[in-house]
Amino acid sequence: MVEPERAPALSELMEKIAGQVVFSAQPGRTLRKWRTDFEVTQVDLSRHLKTVPSVVADYEADRRASPGAHFIRRYIEALVDIDRSRDFRFIRRFGPAPRTEGIIGIREFSVSVPLRQFVEIIGAEPVGDVDLQRDIHGYTIVDAPKAILSMGSHEFVQIYGMTTQRAIIFSGVKYGRSPMVAIRAHPLKPAAVIFSGTRKVDPLAIRLSKVENIPLLTTMKGPSEIMQCLEEM
Repeated sequence: MVEPERAPALSELMEKIAGQVVFSAQPGRTLRKWRTDFEVTQVDLSRHLKTVPSVVADYEADRRASPGAHFIRRYIEALVDIDRSRDFRFIRRFGPAPRTEGIIGIREFSVSVPLRQFVEIIGAEPVGDVDLQRDIHGYTIVDAPKAILSMGSHEFVQIYGMTTQRAIIFSGVKYGRSPMVAIRAHPLKPAAVIFSGTRKVDPLAIRLSKVENIPLLTTMKGPSEIMQCLEEM
């Protein structure tokens, strides 16, 4: 049973997942995105669904007809049951939380988006030789000075939304030293870091990105322009 204080947030999350799946042009890929966010394997999920992994794989690859409401509900409930058995590891870290003033914009994609495609859309350029062969599940745009000055470590987790597999875009930076130090100090790591409004990057920020294996990029577009560019994704 879900604890009473967690029930409203959990219900909201389950409705959000279901809504994304139902309205997605690729419902299978949307299911897969959420399964990977919950860090659940196809084998574990199929065991909870009392089926075989190939059935889960076929639905996630859209090789079967779109899943009906009954399967979607069972799929989501299985993810939650598995997370419950892990002491709500996913929901505890990424459940809905109050927005802080340091977050300008935050969005979860309904399906995985190639990082290379994402950076092309916002006109970002890599700092040095970086690996763009990964997917992201969302992005957050952060006012760096406000976030760094006002957020404690327990609040900083809010920039990750529902998953760390996202691009964190810092605006208001000069050279990027402070944002990368903050990323380095926190146990959760994003899939990519992008500095908005600058091309100059501090050498320490570059070294930290390499140590953490986090692609580092810059774009001259500001937050509003970035969100406008990404409206159709």
